[in-house]
Amino acid sequence: MLQKTISPVDGRVYVERPLAAAGDIDRMLDAARAAQRHWRSVPVAQRAAVLGRFCAAFEARGAAIADELTWQMGRPARYAMNEVRSTLERARYMIDIADEALADIDVGPKPGFRRFLRREPLGVVLAVAAWNFPYLIAVNSVVPALMAGNAVVLKHSAQTPLCAERFAESLAEAGLPVGLFQVLHTDHATTERVMRDARVDFVVFTGSVAGGHAVQRAVADRFIGTGLELGGCDPVYVRHDADLTHAVENIVDGAYFNSGQSCCGIQRVYVQATVYDSFVERFVALTRRYVLGNPLEQATTLGPVVRTAAANAIRTQINASLHAGARAALSEAEFPASRADSPYLAPQVLLNVDHTMPVMREEIFGPVAGIMRVASDEEAVRLMNDSDYGLTAAIWTRDEEAALSIGDRIETGTWFMNRCDYLDPALAWVGVKDSGRGCTLSRIGYEHLTRPKSFHLRVAT
Repeated sequence: MLQKTISPVDGRVYVERPLAAAGDIDRMLDAARAAQRHWRSVPVAQRAAVLGRFCAAFEARGAAIADELTWQMGRPARYAMNEVRSTLERARYMIDIADEALADIDVGPKPGFRRFLRREPLGVVLAVAAWNFPYLIAVNSVVPALMAGNAVVLKHSAQTPLCAERFAESLAEAGLPVGLFQVLHTDHATTERVMRDARVDFVVFTGSVAGGHAVQRAVADRFIGTGLELGGCDPVYVRHDADLTHAVENIVDGAYFNSGQSCCGIQRVYVQATVYDSFVERFVALTRRYVLGNPLEQATTLGPVVRTAAANAIRTQINASLHAGARAALSEAEFPASRADSPYLAPQVLLNVDHTMPVMREEIFGPVAGIMRVASDEEAVRLMNDSDYGLTAAIWTRDEEAALSIGDRIETGTWFMNRCDYLDPALAWVGVKDSGRGCTLSRIGYEHLTRPKSFHLRVAT
């Protein structure tokens, strides 16, 4: 059976790959376990040398990777290289900190004893990656898992299969031992069977909340860990003392970059009443400047969403919000490339919104933002927390102490001040509530890809 990737650019089949047969998967998992038994004893410095060469090989493929990215998932070509650069930033950071993050932990002197903690690799990590930021999502687990001494099997989205293959090519060129990193093209049912396989020791998944529940069910009979990033409906708060020019530029970009297809993209915007009218006027005016069109053209700043079915689902959510009383600040007619029953979807700003509407309750995963007036910090906190999700949240203010105080009360994995929609690899990437569990990036990310082992040695006298 063939897996087909339909490009959102023009609707044609861009990639076809055969799905792995049961025998192929058995050989893959056996090879991964065998390779990992040796790799775990390779010093961290030698692993770092291999992964450093991977970065060089990946960087050399950058132009081709960026072009394929546009064809596979529709991101405008003018932005595609940014993902290559950010992938390398994260990879190199996690390589650089590995020696310290994975070092033995001395728990202090005790007469007659030597005591320390050692971080051991888990074994074989199955990474199931999403299509919306296909390299950035995958690198969060692939590079640190290998640096920690694990083997990795990467099952990438059927929308972006070439991304997994470019990782494999770059790692092979870098001299990674055969079997340590492998690419799995398969369907959802087979992926769940692989999760249940005793040769898999940890599962990393990025996707929907429903997908996260499916992962948890798949491993329920096994005592293995999972790392789940499951999306969001992320809020921001524009305070009365915000720099409005800066806030508008940042929040519009945070809402509509990648056609809004970002788990940490901005969807809910709360604006203090004294600056609400000015903010809305500027926000709508800047959104009107987007150029929706063929992502291969340099003038395009807003590409198609991933597929027609996704665009139609987004339209349904917008219409449900409108029927509940929201007001559309933009017309699709303002964006000539927007076409019904196609992945080309105009951006939308919804006003007069409240928390009964999909735009303020559901993850829309498209170029849509709802803007709501609030009277105070207390109201903003209450509304920001009134969500099933908790991936990121942000505030625009000149008052750092107020930002810290409000941030302490927000149920979120990352709290931003005067910025949004960015992953700093030195900081833990983590969600709460339906946004998931576990952690990637930072030193703490290594704790989730290893297990602690205590050494308690009584010294002979």
